[in-house]
Amino acid sequence: MDPKERFYRTIKRQSVDRVATWIGLPVPASIPGLLKYFNSSSIEEIKVKLEDDIWPVIVPYYYPPHNDIGCSLNFAKSGIGGAQDERTLTTPGYFEDMTDPDEVARFKWPDPKDYLDTKEALARAKAIPEEYIRMGIMWSCHFQDACSAFGMENALTTMIMYPEMFEAVINRITDFYLNANGLFYEATKGYLDAILIGNDFGSQTGLMVDPDLLRKYVFPGTGKLVQQAKDYGLTVVHHSCGSILPVINDLFNMGVDVIHPIQALAKDMDIVTMKENFPVKGAFLGGVDAQNLLVNGKPEDIIKEVDRLIRIFPTGLIISPSHEAILPDINPKNIEAMFHFKIK
Repeated sequence: MDPKERFYRTIKRQSVDRVATWIGLPVPASIPGLLKYFNSSSIEEIKVKLEDDIWPVIVPYYYPPHNDIGCSLNFAKSGIGGAQDERTLTTPGYFEDMTDPDEVARFKWPDPKDYLDTKEALARAKAIPEEYIRMGIMWSCHFQDACSAFGMENALTTMIMYPEMFEAVINRITDFYLNANGLFYEATKGYLDAILIGNDFGSQTGLMVDPDLLRKYVFPGTGKLVQQAKDYGLTVVHHSCGSILPVINDLFNMGVDVIHPIQALAKDMDIVTMKENFPVKGAFLGGVDAQNLLVNGKPEDIIKEVDRLIRIFPTGLIISPSHEAILPDINPKNIEAMFHFKIK
């Protein structure tokens, strides 16, 4: 069974020869340690050694300073702590004090065609051997960007007090991503299998916003982004950190195929709860605790936990860290242990 067949059978809850895997996205600071430990010259070489099933296609989006599609909208106000490379969700945003929806047009919205290199996108997708799942890392984080547009506290207040203003901003952000995604999907047509999009809806203990507010103001945009990807024949992986159990069914009902990353230590996100609530419906990606286990555990601890996850979810779960990033505080030995059942 090759990686592509293994992936598609997994998300359909069909039997597989062994569970599918994804190492995730190692951050730059973690890469030297991984290359040294695995005696490899590239992350791609490590993925081959580990027989990893999913290979990411990073969207070539050249908008400084980050040159990252996930940081493509600069809402932070100028000044100390307000530059784009310093922005956080708590930084005051461009729309911080605005309540008139007409103000949305005053923001200098970038045109994604000026920054997304479609030729490079195709080259990156074509460079991945066709037997692997080629997953575009598109993010399309319209909710998180809306929070940045106001500053998070102001965004949530505006959602309640001035809903038309919040809707005008989040709808305009959604349109930006629909345009950007369309460029990427067209450029990589025939060479892309899946797409990772998402927003963080959860904290460690629960949703950040009442689920009905998400359904009213956020999920209409999510549905459009999901449907666009489905129209291109792509499998949709939806990311959200934190405790999001009350809205997982909403995401599946929109057409999402796979929920990521299953933050193992967040409330109600343990793998047993996932199995009990979704015994036959939908698929999951993640589940190997990256907050404590992968950081502080020993390889034998990781092996034991992965074996437990496989017993509970022999199919329907793609083994991966419960965070998209591999950070430098994770010992490469523990990454190897996560793949123990594949290493010959």
